[in-house]
Amino acid sequence: MTEPVSSPLDTVAHAAATPDVSQPYAALGLKDDEYARIREILGRRPTSGELAMYSVMWSEHCSYKSSKPYLRRFGDITPAMKEHLMVGMGENAGVVDVGDGWAVTFKIESHNHPSYVEPFQGAATGIGGIVRDIIAMGARPVAVMDQLRFGAIDHPDTPRVVDGVVRGISFYGNCLGLPNIGGETVFDPSYQGNPLVNAFCIGVMRHDAIHLANARGTGNKVVLFGARTGGDGIGGASVLASDTFTESGPTKRPSVQVGDPFAEKVVIEACLELFSKDLVEGIQDLGAAGISCATSELASNGDGGMFVDLDKVLLRDPTLTAEEILMSESQERMMAVVAPDKLDAFLEVTRKWDVETAVIGEVTDTGRLVIRWKGEEIVNVPPHTVAVDGPVYDRPTARPTWLDALRADTTASLPREQNSADLRASLLTLLGSPNLADVSLITDQYDYYVMGNTALTFPDDAGIVRVDEESGLGFAMATDGNGRYTQLDPAAGAQLALAEAYRNVATTGATPRAITDCLNFGSPENPEVLWQFDQATAGLAEACRELEVPVTGGNVSFYNQTGSEPIFPTPVIGVMGVLSDVDLRVASGWREAGQTVLLLGTTRDELDGSAWADVLHGHLGGRPPRVDLAAERALASVLTGAAAERLLGAAHDLSEGGLAASAAEACLRWGVGARLDLSGLQSRDEVDATAALFSESTARALVSTSEPERVEALAQRAGVPVLRLGTTGGEDLDFQSLCSVPLDELERVHRAVLPEHFA
Repeated sequence: MTEPVSSPLDTVAHAAATPDVSQPYAALGLKDDEYARIREILGRRPTSGELAMYSVMWSEHCSYKSSKPYLRRFGDITPAMKEHLMVGMGENAGVVDVGDGWAVTFKIESHNHPSYVEPFQGAATGIGGIVRDIIAMGARPVAVMDQLRFGAIDHPDTPRVVDGVVRGISFYGNCLGLPNIGGETVFDPSYQGNPLVNAFCIGVMRHDAIHLANARGTGNKVVLFGARTGGDGIGGASVLASDTFTESGPTKRPSVQVGDPFAEKVVIEACLELFSKDLVEGIQDLGAAGISCATSELASNGDGGMFVDLDKVLLRDPTLTAEEILMSESQERMMAVVAPDKLDAFLEVTRKWDVETAVIGEVTDTGRLVIRWKGEEIVNVPPHTVAVDGPVYDRPTARPTWLDALRADTTASLPREQNSADLRASLLTLLGSPNLADVSLITDQYDYYVMGNTALTFPDDAGIVRVDEESGLGFAMATDGNGRYTQLDPAAGAQLALAEAYRNVATTGATPRAITDCLNFGSPENPEVLWQFDQATAGLAEACRELEVPVTGGNVSFYNQTGSEPIFPTPVIGVMGVLSDVDLRVASGWREAGQTVLLLGTTRDELDGSAWADVLHGHLGGRPPRVDLAAERALASVLTGAAAERLLGAAHDLSEGGLAASAAEACLRWGVGARLDLSGLQSRDEVDATAALFSESTARALVSTSEPERVEALAQRAGVPVLRLGTTGGEDLDFQSLCSVPLDELERVHRAVLPEHFA
């Protein structure tokens, strides 16, 4: 941290008296015009403390200055989308009614750059931060998920990142006692210098337990509680996530935050008791930008005034400067607004849980955020100018010059399998490729069932958690994304990510209700990247309206690139669905022999952007599969309707790897084979054997049932094409007349990949 440039203590009075002092605003990430605007707002130069606050709060990560105009599209929602929405975008997390007086709050966020610099702590504190967002809404966290993107599996640096990230996630989540119920692990050279670590958390509360981040009530006390403030993570997430990595590493390497899940666990329990006793008027977690963020956001969302005495902040390191205290991103901290007559009861609760607590200020009616240190005023700003009214850029966009050539390079010229041996070899190669292989080496490090309410988890299509033991009410959650699709067509890629997560939730029998998103892109200062972002957000907003699922909140992660090379644009979408009774849940694999296997949906010759093209031919080009949201809704109605009538033995969506991969996964789930005849599919949909097996056409699912006529009737009423393929049973996956593979051989190939690289 740069030392104050003008005096040992740069006070407001001193700043007003020394307007011409040079300040290191550029080193803190501020542009010339941004610094000029700060001076205009204050009517003087900022103090070094104010400069620190504005620099972190006006960073891309905190202010969304390049993405705000595009994110407003998600606010255009229909009455149907509002029906169950209790809290929308703008708070720590969205809240959705799930019935019987229960609500869930959920959100996904990125911790990408910190997880490259220091994989273990970066990933661990990513989990810790998203969990605190859920606590701040008044909910008990009940599950986490993770979406992981790593570089090439055989790159020498990949084991370092994978090992650290997975250990960090498992350490923090397991110590908190939160089940990890799903996610994705993807390997691609696009992410070599910029792994994506997107952390998700979901919590449960009663309708009357919702808490918001605001500071209202003149005279109410501002209380900081949890871990002490230290020198770790100063400017960490807010700076790292707002800057591009060079070829040799990040251009800025502040300390990555250090997490302590055991401290967070007692903070969770203390918060829940404080909420239950109605001792909190407003609350905010301390994440990116630390005290700078919490004070300015609470003040700007409340009555507009707050006084804080930094000398009251409990420190791990007494040598910290005021600027460092303001910017520190030390973990496991919360800030609450407490009525004076409830303060003693508040402190009694935190003492009970042995959570260190300090009263550091109070709410005022001045409309100013005033901060003192060592008896001197070092900050005096309108809080909304720090937290809300930061710069918003209308940056230029440009359609990529390379896109037409990429789209023209379709899979039409690639050789296709000519015989049974070719098809068999391709199936085994795909099942043994990094992105379709078994990932239990990673997921077995997570606790799936702690808390005792997990109803479905890895490797099923979605995770399910019981909300209420008495009624059996539950929610399902799936997160999905496909950077290859989005590289080919950003609008369609975002819609396809939503469609897949929506479909995965529906296969479990749950009704999709709302979404969260984490939008991972390169630099917004690159017009081609911002064009991708523009297209993706427009496509996603349109798809949300058609599927009638609102965006409740999420995260934008820019500057994911090494030098001038951005990652594949990767919007990750999480869909939450509701299940009236978790006993109605449907798993993704065959459990018993003798059931009829049905294919729901239409197969087209769609291999562009597919796993088949990537793994077997090293090819990326053409157009991704067609988006058909009406077909997705119709398919979901069949899946949820059949589940409600207990007609399904299993249901598995068709996505990456096509029908062949989904059938193989369904067989391997519990070691039950299948005999499937695709000749009717090839004839009806006019596709060859390669497309029948490996096409990634959307709005499709495989189901098994003992009552095929009833499922077929549901499908016909919904206008969903349905086809009988065969029956479950045996020790092989047998695509009659095409190819056959013993399950033990499939399993051996499927399970070998990750242990070969990371054991």
